[in-house]
Amino acid sequence: MMQYKGYLARVEFDDEGDVLHGEVLNTRDVITFQGQSVQDLHQAFRESVEDYLAFCAQRGETPAPPYSGKFVVRLSPDQHRLVALAAKQADKSLNAWVAERISQDAKRELDQRA
Repeated sequence: MMQYKGYLARVEFDDEGDVLHGEVLNTRDVITFQGQSVQDLHQAFRESVEDYLAFCAQRGETPAPPYSGKFVVRLSPDQHRLVALAAKQADKSLNAWVAERISQDAKRELDQRA
């Protein structure tokens, strides 16, 4: 993963084009970049984010933030009950308990893939 100004990007190697290609993941807008070397890729990533921010400013629009901090999860009634009980037992709010568990599981998942 690459990171610049809060934007995270995934990079892949295009064997046919012999180029590194990246895409910003954490925005609803499309931001892509490419480079022939790692140094080129870092520069292209920064330039793409800066171009995106400048484009938004030129249009008088607010750039889509990397993440809003809010998302909706749909659960079955049984899942909702179990999560609510676990949060209560941990003496935490439902949001705090879920956020903590998601962070722990996400970190573990990312560590396993690294």
